[in-house]
Amino acid sequence: MRRIEIVKDKLLLTDEVEVVYEKRVTPFGTSAKVSVPKKHIGQRAYVIILKD
Repeated sequence: MRRIEIVKDKLLLTDEVEVVYEKRVTPFGTSAKVSVPKKHIGQRAYVIILKD
């Protein structure tokens, strides 16, 4: 069961999680990307943009 809840600047994400990556977003042409291992091609992903 998927559940995403945001309460007072805190995020609660409940799902079947295999791994979590924290990476820097890099430029890619006129867009941007986050690189992850090829083994995750075709899988669902969450991208969370954090305020610096």
